[in-house]
Amino acid sequence: MRWSVLTIALALGACASGLDERSTEERKADWAAQNVYPANYRAELLAYLRTYLNDPTGVREAGIAEPALRPAGLGERYIVCVRFNPKREGGRYAGAKEHLVIYVGGKLDRYVEAAGESCKAATYAAFPELERLTR
Repeated sequence: MRWSVLTIALALGACASGLDERSTEERKADWAAQNVYPANYRAELLAYLRTYLNDPTGVREAGIAEPALRPAGLGERYIVCVRFNPKREGGRYAGAKEHLVIYVGGKLDRYVEAAGESCKAATYAAFPELERLTR
C-alpha cells in the first residue's frame, strides 16, 4: 500500500514538473494571448457590483476609466479603474474609493481595492449606470 501511494505521488510530481519546463517566453506568449479588449466591461462590472455590494442602490460619485493595458504578473492585462462612494449600513456614506478591475480573455477576472497610486493616471468619466443600480 505504501509503495503504491509513493508511486502515484512520484508520477503526479513528474507530470506537474512538465508544466514548469516551458520557457519564460512561452509563458509570456500564453499570457499575452489572453489580452483581449473587454468589449462589455461596463455591463460586466455592473452585474458584478450588483452582487458584490451589500446595498447597490444610492451609489454616489461614480467614475470609470477606459480599459488600458497595464503591467500585471508576467506581462500586461486590461485594467479598468473605477471609483465610487457606496452606501454603508444605516444609509451612511464612507467616502469614494478606487478599485482595479482586471480582465483576462476579455472577461472580468479580479476586482480589488486600488493600492497606492495604481489609478493615479486614470482619466475618469461619469458612470451614471452605477449610480442608478438597483437590487
